[in-house]
Amino acid sequence: MMKKSMKKLFALLLASALILSVFAGCSGKSTENSADPANSPAGGNEEQSQAPAPANEKPIKIGVLVADVSGEEALGFRNYYENYIAKNYNVELLYTEQLTDAAGERSAIERFAAQGCQAIISFSSSDRAMQVETCAQNKLFYAVASGMLDDEQYETYKTNEWFVGQVGPSMETEFEAGYAMGKYFADKGAKTIAMYGAFIPNPMHVYRAAGVIAGMGATYGGASDMGAIVGQIFGDQGVDPSKVSGGSVELVSYFQGYGETTTDELNAAIQAQPDAFLSVGMATTFFTQQLNTAGIEFSDIDSFTSGNQAAMTDGKLVYLAGKYSSSIGPIFAAVVDAVNGNPIRGEGGTAISVSQSYLVATDTASFDKYYSADQGDSPIYNKELLDTMIGDSVTYADFQAFVEADRS
Repeated sequence: MMKKSMKKLFALLLASALILSVFAGCSGKSTENSADPANSPAGGNEEQSQAPAPANEKPIKIGVLVADVSGEEALGFRNYYENYIAKNYNVELLYTEQLTDAAGERSAIERFAAQGCQAIISFSSSDRAMQVETCAQNKLFYAVASGMLDDEQYETYKTNEWFVGQVGPSMETEFEAGYAMGKYFADKGAKTIAMYGAFIPNPMHVYRAAGVIAGMGATYGGASDMGAIVGQIFGDQGVDPSKVSGGSVELVSYFQGYGETTTDELNAAIQAQPDAFLSVGMATTFFTQQLNTAGIEFSDIDSFTSGNQAAMTDGKLVYLAGKYSSSIGPIFAAVVDAVNGNPIRGEGGTAISVSQSYLVATDTASFDKYYSADQGDSPIYNKELLDTMIGDSVTYADFQAFVEADRS
């Protein structure tokens, strides 16, 4: 009897074990796997979303259009992307050589598409409307860094699904930057100035030049408002000194362009012995040595870099309106969101358009404050900040507040 009872008990235990094993097999998960946030339907918690990508996950491939390969600002931007962003994110960045026209921009975009890029970030502005359209044709996400399309172009393309958006100084901000620079030297008592117009008809240089003229207290062709001055400069394809009149400051020399073609014009500007040399871009790249040697105070709209720091500390650079090198971080985050299927769109599905202002340094102390805050492994827009803008719950309002926050 005892033996029969033991046999029955043993049989029941064996059956129970078999039933449990069947249920465990039907669940499709081990206890270890079910505890892994990466396997959860929600895709994990916040800590998981900030973790490095798995080694076998393909990087996001981004092509970068570059018009300037040697300027202080351009080098600062590239250093941030290559030596900080690329080291902290699973991304591969492909750069162009210097682009000088729309044909080169189109060819670069098509080449990047053939190389398997998923997005384009543009620092080139020969024809941004064409860039948007070419990216859309090739199913590449497109974003403008440190600049903007003009208002009409933005209105045309703002609902294009491939246009991620633009973060940088608006045209009004460019005008204001030029205005503040012109006014600074007028208030300082300068009686004569020389101006370098950089790469007009590049829109940002046109608006800056118009601002300088207005800031000097002068008119251009009898006009004093932004729109009228800008329109004439576009029409003239540069600044005609004979059309600058009024105010307390005289424009004694003007030139634009770059390379060897500017050598004689720079010498002529120096020989005019102006009280100051005002540039709307690239003077610190091309003319620092000559202006230091000539002892002429100068200004520029550029970026906070080591070269410009030296020019202000040991040279004659006395005014710099600039941006952080990491100011191009937010648009990178927006591109990542778009590639990951989480595009940030405004009301009506509009692309991002957020203006960034310039910071102004007029002495070594103010320059060093901005420069030292944005270096090496501790840029202003670091990974901790950018990660808050990467995900599936970032709204347009979140992104705008993020970019416009005072980080000085």
